[in-house]
Amino acid sequence: MNSDAVHKRFSESAERLAELEESRREALRERIRRFVAPTGEERVLDSGTGTGALAFAISPLVREVVGVDIVPEMLEEARTRAGEFPNITFVEADLTKLPPDLGAFDLTATSRTLHHVARPELALAELTRTTMPGGRMLVVDSIAPIDPLAALELNRFERARDPSHTRTLADADLRGMFEANGLVLLRSEVVREQEEVDEYLDRAGCVGKAREEALAVAPARGSYVKEVGWYLLRKPGF
Repeated sequence: MNSDAVHKRFSESAERLAELEESRREALRERIRRFVAPTGEERVLDSGTGTGALAFAISPLVREVVGVDIVPEMLEEARTRAGEFPNITFVEADLTKLPPDLGAFDLTATSRTLHHVARPELALAELTRTTMPGGRMLVVDSIAPIDPLAALELNRFERARDPSHTRTLADADLRGMFEANGLVLLRSEVVREQEEVDEYLDRAGCVGKAREEALAVAPARGSYVKEVGWYLLRKPGF
């Protein structure tokens, strides 16, 4: 699918996605509070913010949030919902080449974004670069099954559902990137989320022939369990 069609899909699904994220905001905030334990003084980067799910959830727990995304339709939807969050700024930029004037952050984060990035190692390198020495990084994303065939089938379905999907990484791939960037893993956990296939396709605005193709390769007809990895890391330093 060409870039114009991808942006049209984002534009059509942004409001629906934002409404879903808003309904889940308190649960996400509580998970962040427990998993990350912010002090309240952090300056946070949400890289690949989309419609602002993580930015809005973490905003009351920290000092400042900068949300970055390359898709203007998503950012426009986030900005329309940001009135009660004065400590959030949204910036349009490529997360694999962040603007130098963003500065450094006590906590950098990317949530459910790496599987949309053709070169996720570049996005992670940028997160590492913008994290202050001694600062922390939160990475949340779907993780692929260990079985290569199951992983291949999952990625085929995800690409049919959402043309912006590139590849769901395995846990070992993510850990390899963390090690390559000199990051120290503080804690991790795997959250199992049940997805209703029809609702999941609706969320991506997957209709017509694209929906038929996605249903043909879906991992299940009714619902299936998706694994999401949560990783909290530290950048060595003072």
